Amino acid sequence: MAPVSTTPSHLLLLPAPPSAISNKSLDAAYRPSLAAVLEQIASSIRNESTGAHLDIALPFPYLLQHKEKARGQLYTPTQRLVAGVYKLICVLAAKQGINVEDESGIDARVILVACPRGYDDSSVEDIAFGPVVSIRQLASCQRPWQSLFVVEGADGEKLLRQFSSHHDPRAPVRRVPGGAIKVEERASSHAASSAKAVTAVAVRHSSIAVGGTWDHIHIGHKLLLTMFAFMLEPPLTRHPHGSSSSGRSLTIGITGDELLVNKKFADALQDWPARQRSTVDFLRAIMDFHTPPPLGASAEADHVQLTSLSQPGPNGHAVHVRLGDVLLLKCVRISDPFGPTITDESISALVLSGETRSGGQAVNQKRIERGWPALEVFEVDVLDADESAGADDAKTGGVPQADVAASFVSKLSSTSIRKALSEKTRIKSKA
Repeated sequence: MAPVSTTPSHLLLLPAPPSAISNKSLDAAYRPSLAAVLEQIASSIRNESTGAHLDIALPFPYLLQHKEKARGQLYTPTQRLVAGVYKLICVLAAKQGINVEDESGIDARVILVACPRGYDDSSVEDIAFGPVVSIRQLASCQRPWQSLFVVEGADGEKLLRQFSSHHDPRAPVRRVPGGAIKVEERASSHAASSAKAVTAVAVRHSSIAVGGTWDHIHIGHKLLLTMFAFMLEPPLTRHPHGSSSSGRSLTIGITGDELLVNKKFADALQDWPARQRSTVDFLRAIMDFHTPPPLGASAEADHVQLTSLSQPGPNGHAVHVRLGDVLLLKCVRISDPFGPTITDESISALVLSGETRSGGQAVNQKRIERGWPALEVFEVDVLDADESAGADDAKTGGVPQADVAASFVSKLSSTSIRKALSEKTRIKSKA
């Protein structure tokens, strides 16, 4: 179960996506549902002092159809889907003037669900940790959702019935409008559009790295962290040379405070411990679906074990968070552009954004100089405001496209978020 929180939490069960994934097809499929849910939650917290969590369960049959493939072979279509949904959330929030940037707004988290298109998951095996889970795991994790949003129509009702068969939802069920989802009867377009990925060399990774400042986690961060977590092979998978997956680890490089002294609006900058906690909180929200035993806080303490490390030299300060006995999150304070990627030879893959491609190249050059194997590098899309803002003002509710685009960009910028928070603080201090 995710960390205990007093923040109201909601769940949206989306139907499976169209066969061909594109910005246009995802807009047609999910815009009505996401717009309605965002508006309802935003209205419910408008006069509250806290924000709200929104877990978005996104069934992706493609993952089940290719479950024998290495995660790297499934990366391209999965990244396209997650990026498209996060992009749509961001543009809808920009259009509707909804806060999805800070703690007083809506914290949207996309969760991938492996299930058939008919939603019967009776033959689907559970996975110890996400970000890919079964309907059964999602329903059984006992998160305190206050509302369960379901999309109107046959698919929405099928998904609700399957979810309810594993869990009697105490939260009220709210139905929201659905969109147009085109499903092709012939061979899946996922397979056709991802032939290159599916036929790639099957490298299975048990130690992945990502790096960043992670100040005020926003939607761009969420996309990056989700695909970073996705690249970690599920437990019990046999790896090359017969090794098991018991040593699975995710290494998160987090820029040290000393490198951020010249950041704009530094008064609203989160310190390293706060950035470390929020990064782990998000990863747990999309990965940790264990069903806690009825033993209270002591059982939860056994599930989550924190260790703080302080050693001399680079990357000496770290916080390790062990979840159960098969996953270790290593949060490392970094003081240079390379971080643990050049001090930990066991790391085999790096996930980054297209904007930092040169950084990945520099890391691999350093590793080669040390006689270490280069990392396999995976990129996430840079969420593009111009492409997302819509072709006309009709899609933006009459709001000028330029205003939507500017608001879109501000929701993906830690600097813009700090600026807004700094201005709020200044206004309060004058009141």
